[in-house]
Parts: sequence; structure tokens; C-alpha cells
Amino acid sequence: MTQDHTTGPDATPETPAPWRPSRTVAVVLAGGTGTRLGLGIPKQLLKIAGKPIIEHTLAVFEAAPEIDEIIVLMATGHVADAQQIVDKAGLRKVSKVIEGGDTRNATTRIALDAVGEGDVNILFHDAVRPLVSARIVRECVNALWSYSAVDVAIPSADTIIQVDEDECITDIPVRSRLRRGQTPQAFRSGTIREAYRRAEGDPNFAATDDCGVVLRYLPGTPIKVIDGSDENIKVTHPVDVHLADKLFQLAAAQAPRLTDHRSYTEELAGRTIVIFGGSYGIGHDLAELARRYGAQVFPFSRSSTGTHVEQVGDVEAALKTAFEATGRIDHVVVTAGILEKGALAEMDEETMDRVLQVNFVGPVIAARQSLPYLQQTKGQLLLYTSSSYTRGRAQYALYSSTKAALVNLTQALSDEWAEFGVRVNCINPERTATPMRTKAFGEEPEHTLLAAETVAQSSLDVLISDLTGQVIDVRRAPGEPAAVPAQPTAADQDRLPSGVDAG
Repeated sequence: MTQDHTTGPDATPETPAPWRPSRTVAVVLAGGTGTRLGLGIPKQLLKIAGKPIIEHTLAVFEAAPEIDEIIVLMATGHVADAQQIVDKAGLRKVSKVIEGGDTRNATTRIALDAVGEGDVNILFHDAVRPLVSARIVRECVNALWSYSAVDVAIPSADTIIQVDEDECITDIPVRSRLRRGQTPQAFRSGTIREAYRRAEGDPNFAATDDCGVVLRYLPGTPIKVIDGSDENIKVTHPVDVHLADKLFQLAAAQAPRLTDHRSYTEELAGRTIVIFGGSYGIGHDLAELARRYGAQVFPFSRSSTGTHVEQVGDVEAALKTAFEATGRIDHVVVTAGILEKGALAEMDEETMDRVLQVNFVGPVIAARQSLPYLQQTKGQLLLYTSSSYTRGRAQYALYSSTKAALVNLTQALSDEWAEFGVRVNCINPERTATPMRTKAFGEEPEHTLLAAETVAQSSLDVLISDLTGQVIDVRRAPGEPAAVPAQPTAADQDRLPSGVDAG
């Protein structure tokens, strides 16, 4: 029933009670069937970046401090699949995985029943928008303190036209006033319940958008719009799968930085770290940093220990050495690499083979040999790519392509090894002051290069994090001191092929 708010001329306006929700619930709508993608499974179960789409989506709300509870409404016949994903990923905030309705109207009503009575913040989000950001979630929840309905949208980059039944233009709205809607959509529970209650009396009611229900049936209710993002795409068509996968590949995951020396010591003391390529540059600095916090570090390289990462026997022996000394291996890091400049057509076969062997075969061998040790400790394999992985660069085609391969290897292994509790990540530093870079490019302005110590610190943060399947970008912060690469001795230079990164 609509309340009568008419008052007399002398009446004092009633001040509404402040909003005091008991909790905030994210409702993840996963009812799609994947028909437009031509799949035999619901699109939210399709894997991108090593995980099902719905797992990526749920992880955002799981990590959001503003969210207290998550409810999943799954496509008919696939509730068990979704529940298995939730259990495997350890998503503690998910309280229910239930079957959705045949229509959006029915699904929202099921969600409202699942949330229960009482004053609650409710966020409805499409399961197939896995790139929703923590910022969007936070702003949606914060806006509910002032508004009872909130939408997420971005400006339209295209001119929108309106056509008639003959496909002729009838209107061209002003683009500056147009937005493209996204999710989540957020509501005070009483508002969305009342909107759907009123809609029940409309025989023509068919919802495709919950804010649209509020707009139509509670026309006096302001609906706040917050900024979405171009990355918050909905995976609907085949091209969206490729776009989402690439966006995940390019996304810069951030490893949490601990606050003090004691915290790092508590995390690292007693751990064993094996570093292939630990003589100079990033590997050397990582070894020194980890030792400082109490880790037992075993650096191996071609120049210092005669260890060739591309040879199974050498890798096997190195891992055995570390394990016999400490009884465990928690982390295996592969920083070794070769950068040989030159046109592919002019490169000799020996050089090509060396680049491919060290840059790609080596990490593959290290991964295979490391798994039995990392399974015991639920540890992590850490690889390194470069910014050239996103687009092959002329004059070092093999280097670029092998670095791209390591990103794919990271994502694939993180998926394969999830059942063992082993994490796999990849560091993507910008141009870094290392002996390898100096050999390949000569002297460069120091202020343009990232310090190897900075990459080492980020690497350490990733090793002690829960991240897996991520490509972590490391960028030079404004005001960071100029990078000065450590130089190998003349004897070491003689033992290194041109362009080898010993660290």
C-alpha cells in the first residue's frame, strides 16, 4: 500500500530514521546458460586466466571488507558445480548456493527470500562480470548511507540511435546524458522489496534490470549512479571471453606489503627458498633480502655453481641439495634468462636454441622438478616475464615470445596445481637495471630504470602472499632513487654468454 505523505500547512516534516543495516549481502546472479557463447556449460563456469569466471567474481566480494555475506543463485542443474568451486576456493563468505528462477523477476524474488527479513544492504551482481573492482564495490556500499538505490554505469563512447520497426532512425539522444549500465546494483532491502511488491500487480511486468524496477514502481526514489569501469565487462559473446582473458593477463595484481621487519621475519624465518639465477640482479637482491628476514636461501646459477636451468640433472641436483640441507623447500624462483638482440632471420641456430632453452625450457624443467617439494609445503613457484610479453618486439622476437609463454605457463600451472595447494605467480617488472639489460642495451639514464632491489621486494611480497595465477606488475614509483646495476666481475663476465641474466 502506498503511504499518504500529504500534510497540513502547519505540520512539521518528519525526519527519516537513519539507515542502520544489520549486514551487507552480495547476491551473485549466475543463471546464464551460455547459449550465445555456443557452450555446453553455463558461461560462468568457463575458465579464463586459469579459474572459472564465477570464482574470479566471487573472489572480489570475498576480499571486500564491506561485504559480510555472499549468496549465489546458480543456473538450473549446476548448483553442485558452483558449490564445488566455492568449497575448493575456500570462499568463507558464501552462505548459500541455490537455484535461480526461470526469469530475472523470479530470480530476484528468490534472492530476497534467501536474504531474509530485516534491514540489509543488498548488492546484485552478474556472475559474468569478473573484473568488477574493489573500488566499485566500496562506492556502492558507501552510497547506500545516503541513497536507497544505487546503479553503476559508464559514459557511452558511441552515439546511440533509436529506430522504428522498419530500422529507420527516429531519434538520436544527446550522448552526454547517456550511460551504459553495469553491475553491481545496490539497494536498501526495504526499497527493492517494496518495488517488487508493487510490480506484482502489473500483468506486463518483466524485469531485466533491478534499478529499472525501482524507477518504474517507486518513481520518487532517487537512484544514485556511481562510476563503473571499462574493464567491468560482461562476458556474453565469444569475443568477450578473449577480451576478459587478456584483461586478466594485463591486470596488475598487488601483493600486500607487510609493515615492519618483524612481520617479514615471522613469515620467512625457517622457510627454504631456491633461486635459479641468483648470482646478480634481481635474483641476488632477492636472496640477500630473504636471508635478512631469516629464510634459508639457496641461489644457483650458471656462473656461480655451474647450474644450467635448462638441464634436468642440474635442476634436480640443486633441489636435492637444498632439501637435504633443510628438509623442506617452500619457494622456487626462476629469474635466469637470456636476451639476445637481432633479427630472427639472421640469428644462428646455436643462439636460438640457447635462448629457447634457458628462457622457456628451463622454467618448465624447474616447475616439473619442484612440484613434489612444493606439494609438501603448499609452497609457490615464482617466474619472471617482461613488458614485451604483451606485444612481440622487433630485434628480440624470441625473448618476447618466451616471456609471453611464461605468462601462459603461470596461469595454466596455477590451475593444474590448485588441487595440491601450490601457488604459481609471475613478476612483470618494467625496465630494470640488471647486468642482462646493460649487456643488451648499454648504459641508459639511471632515472629511467627500476632498481633490482625494488623488484626483489615485490617478489618477496608475492612469495608470502596467497596470490596465485597472477601477473604482478612492478613499476618505478615517483621519487624512487636512481637504479645502479650491480656489475659482474671480469671473471664472471668471461663465463657468461652475451645477454645472460645471472640474477
